[in-house]
Amino acid sequence: MRYYGTVVRPPSEADSYILQVTLGCSHNRCTFCGTYRGKPFRPRAIREVLEDVAMAAERFPETQRVFLADGNALVMSTERLAEILDALHAAFPRLRRVGVYANARDLLQKHEADLAMLSRKKLQIVYLGLESGSDEVLRRVGKGATAADMVEGVLKAKRAGLRVSVIALLGLGGADLSSQHAEETGRVVSAMDPHYLSMLTLMLVPGTELHRQWQSGAFTIPKPEELLGELRQVIAHLNGLSRCVFRTNHASNYLPLAGTLARDKPRLLAALDQARTLGPSALRPEAWRAL
Repeated sequence: MRYYGTVVRPPSEADSYILQVTLGCSHNRCTFCGTYRGKPFRPRAIREVLEDVAMAAERFPETQRVFLADGNALVMSTERLAEILDALHAAFPRLRRVGVYANARDLLQKHEADLAMLSRKKLQIVYLGLESGSDEVLRRVGKGATAADMVEGVLKAKRAGLRVSVIALLGLGGADLSSQHAEETGRVVSAMDPHYLSMLTLMLVPGTELHRQWQSGAFTIPKPEELLGELRQVIAHLNGLSRCVFRTNHASNYLPLAGTLARDKPRLLAALDQARTLGPSALRPEAWRAL
């Protein structure tokens, strides 16, 4: 059970066994992300991965959830992923699900039948960083995919039986593209109809290109009250969702919210309106925010 670098995983995988099958992120060019800057991408040797699984089986035989790290482990070949999933199934009799980060390219390059096969082997949830539904914002931040690419990837994953958790980032459009970013994010998520939607709030990371743009004045972060307005626009433009669970409980956010969008959209909008009326006293203090 070895891990190289800082452990990065979704909040919902806090109780999972983290198995590092790749190092870094195969894209690693997003201007806002410094997570894998010092970690060149490579798959780990399968021998090492299987050794870690064997060690974890001895120490944590009751494991029910596993998360495959690092940044987008779904980039690995279907055959290698199947081998790892088979090893996890053999090692943990109570295993219920395996999760993984993915990007649009990972999903689009795999055959739907292969994704379905991996799902049967208990790869149950995929986390995808949409970040924004605006193609202009995606272009500016170097995401490497269009909104249409990500919609297609999510729908493909869902058809294959995978659950999909989508992540979007408040503030990423800056002050000038705030409304476009919010409205298009709501529209694109509606087209995806994911199982889960998490909204995080941008925090600038020193050393990243976006941080340098902010220092030079080329990028302006919306103020906290403007970010609440942006969040309200996102939610207002979410329509036709059948089962999507919504969360803003990440430590980067100013206001934690939770609900099922098909049922709770009016309540979520009312909570935002109340917080905007109350002002800073209703928000998480800046010092408490974290990535």
